[in-house]
Amino acid sequence: HSFSSAGRRPQLLQGLPATSTVEENSAAGVAVYNFNVTLSPLASEGVANLPTIVNSNPLTEAFDIQSKGSLEFRVITTGKPVLDYETMPKSFDLQIFVEDTTGRTDLNILTIHITDKNEHPVFRGNMAIETVMIYVLERTPPERIYQVDAADPENAKLKYSLLPATAPFSISESGAIFSTKEFDYEKDPHSYFLNITVTDPDGLNSTRTVNINIININDERPYFTTKQRIYRIPEEQSPGTSVANITAKDPDDGDSPSRLFYSIQSSDRRFSINPATGELQVAGRIDRDALPLRLHPNISLVVQVEDSPSSGHAREMEITIVIEDVNDNPPECNPSSFRKEANENITPGTFLVDLRNYCKDIDADPSNNQFIFTGLSGFGSNNFSLESTGRLMMTGTIDLENPANPGVEVYTLTVRVQDIAHPNYSSKYPFYISFDNIIYIYIRIKPVNEFLPVFRNLSYVFSVSEITKVGSSIGRVHATDKDWPPNVITYSIVAGAGTRDYTNIFWISPTKGDVRILARLDYETTQKHIFTVQASERPVEGQEKSTTTSVTVNVLEVNDEEPVCSPNFFSLQIPVDLAVGTNINGFRIECQDRDSDPRSFRYFINEGNENNHFTFSPTAGSNISRLILASRFDYENGLDTNWVYSLRVHITDDNLVSARDKTTHLAKTGTVTLSIRVIPNPTTVTTTTPGFTVVTRRENLYSPSAWYVPFTVTLGALLLLGLLGHLGLLLLTKLHSCCPSAGKAHSTPLFHFTFCVSSQTMTKLNTIFDGEARDPVTGRMYEFNTRSGARRWKKSKEPLQSVLAMQVMSSATEKSGQGVDGAEASSKKEPSEKRKELTAATKPAAKPSAGQSETPGQAALRLQKKEESED
Repeated sequence: HSFSSAGRRPQLLQGLPATSTVEENSAAGVAVYNFNVTLSPLASEGVANLPTIVNSNPLTEAFDIQSKGSLEFRVITTGKPVLDYETMPKSFDLQIFVEDTTGRTDLNILTIHITDKNEHPVFRGNMAIETVMIYVLERTPPERIYQVDAADPENAKLKYSLLPATAPFSISESGAIFSTKEFDYEKDPHSYFLNITVTDPDGLNSTRTVNINIININDERPYFTTKQRIYRIPEEQSPGTSVANITAKDPDDGDSPSRLFYSIQSSDRRFSINPATGELQVAGRIDRDALPLRLHPNISLVVQVEDSPSSGHAREMEITIVIEDVNDNPPECNPSSFRKEANENITPGTFLVDLRNYCKDIDADPSNNQFIFTGLSGFGSNNFSLESTGRLMMTGTIDLENPANPGVEVYTLTVRVQDIAHPNYSSKYPFYISFDNIIYIYIRIKPVNEFLPVFRNLSYVFSVSEITKVGSSIGRVHATDKDWPPNVITYSIVAGAGTRDYTNIFWISPTKGDVRILARLDYETTQKHIFTVQASERPVEGQEKSTTTSVTVNVLEVNDEEPVCSPNFFSLQIPVDLAVGTNINGFRIECQDRDSDPRSFRYFINEGNENNHFTFSPTAGSNISRLILASRFDYENGLDTNWVYSLRVHITDDNLVSARDKTTHLAKTGTVTLSIRVIPNPTTVTTTTPGFTVVTRRENLYSPSAWYVPFTVTLGALLLLGLLGHLGLLLLTKLHSCCPSAGKAHSTPLFHFTFCVSSQTMTKLNTIFDGEARDPVTGRMYEFNTRSGARRWKKSKEPLQSVLAMQVMSSATEKSGQGVDGAEASSKKEPSEKRKELTAATKPAAKPSAGQSETPGQAALRLQKKEESED
């Protein structure tokens, strides 16, 4: 071996590059090519990397390199995949790489060509995996029965043949199998096995087996072997009962049992036939007593036999089944229970009911449908009689009120109805125990309303306090009835029970007789109420009976009225040096009480009487009492500091009640509020007439949600503007009547005239006067608007004492000039205190109680609903 010169790649692979061939379908391990590896003297340790196929074109894993020993190697087939000339590339280029221990490498190519090999033909389709089964009907003309599918891997033309050659079949050059005769199932073999061979031009062949089966067909009609045509059976046979066995024969079957199919052609669901055996059975209920069998008891059936479930040869036969009647129906009554009514004390012998009209026996044969009635029984059956024909009558008299009567309202009677002929119910009713039907008869004895209801008392008297709450029960009336059973008694008020203000102030429970009040009783108005209560009973229409009684309600007096005094609010002014014992401004209160004697009043000041400066005289025993100054005022020494007194005076009506009875006696109290202003003495003498003004301010606050307030005010303003002309005329007429004329001498200053005009005008245009004061000139009270200044004279029923108090105040001020500062200070406090007094005086009265506000009609409805809920 020689080594290449410098610059040339050394050649380690001896015999490469090279070209080799391998046959297709070669097994794994077949040698394809041998080559050697040559090493340099320096590569003493041998090959570092054994020869390896590093790449192939096309890419494949069908080849590998195997060592033969020392430095000899060979390329072999791997069998993965198996080389196939027809489906794989025809050649492969393998790149073989080697490296020795000195680092020298070599890479060369081995080209391998795949050579073709003649292969056996192959079957395709079902024949490639199994024996093919072919079916041919007998009497089928010769024809193609199957196509063999085979192929040669080299696409060569194939030759087809079959064995045995004596078989009545042939195969064409294209592989089609033909029958060569018309087969007879009864004469020819039923099955043939053919070996199909396919051969290529080189003589290679493959063989598969084909199984051909001949299928029998029907060509003969079956016939019936049963000769009987008429059958008799009793009615009501259970399903499954055998009626007849129908048999037939098919000539095609020879001596073997025939496979025939039986059916009933007529649409009759009462019978069925076994399709395989021909047994005729009962399938449904057969009732001889029902139509149409009641009139025509014969049933005709058409039975058919076939040798194939469909499109076979068939034959038909008609048979007749006669249905015989049996006594299988007990007598039936509709209804099976009767409800009759008879009045008490009815005449014996009265006919009640004829049971035969409601009972029947539906058996078709007259000998089986006769029946009788017997066995009348039940509690109290001795009062009744029964004939065998079914007629039921009364034989006794029943009086419900008679103590000897057992108290039975409904008599329950039982009657048996049974067949005269011997019954055979078990055929129709397998679990029927009794041969008798039981009829239940309920005779209700109707009570007659013979007696009137009777009240327990001839009349009723109830005493009721006048403060009894509305809706309270004040008593109960009760009535009884001697009839049995007792009738329901209904109570009602038929007369009285009303006043001038209320149509009905009493109510009675219709079922219980409980009497209740619907409106408040008032002893001072009516001390006694008398009304009529009726008790009525109406068990049935036209038998109503009723009776009445008188009810008297005595109203018991109770001290429930408060003393009412006049005036109940008043304002007074007194000089500081008023003498003790003086009737202040001549003031007095006069009280009245609807349910108390004028001598029963007591007067006392409950609050506001500091240092006990005030008292009333007399303090008790009269309905008139005067306000008296009881002690002098002492402001100089500081004993008194309050210049305005708000007195709350209580007037009670228990003066005539003894001390022992006061703990239980109901006393009522009236209230009077007095405002007393003490006027101090002036410290200096003034040339003008002093005076002071009491100003009370009222403020109306509106909620923003009250949208209707501004809407109403706006609408009222528009209406006032429309009437402005009319108001102007009214203003001119009022000026002459209110203000003095300019031509007459009058001591009233000019500003008074202006005030009058403004007052009249503003009175018409603004109706809100939220303040009031006293005119310093005339002493009269007037109202004013704090925003616009509009004024008007106050329409007041103020007594003369207030005017006198003003005069006393004025005279006291003229005599002394002291205490002006004190008066001014007190007058500054006055508006807020006055507002409190007016607010207290103008509070609305307490709302009436629920009982007082409820109308009698509403109360009656509420009591009626309550009565129904209790019931």
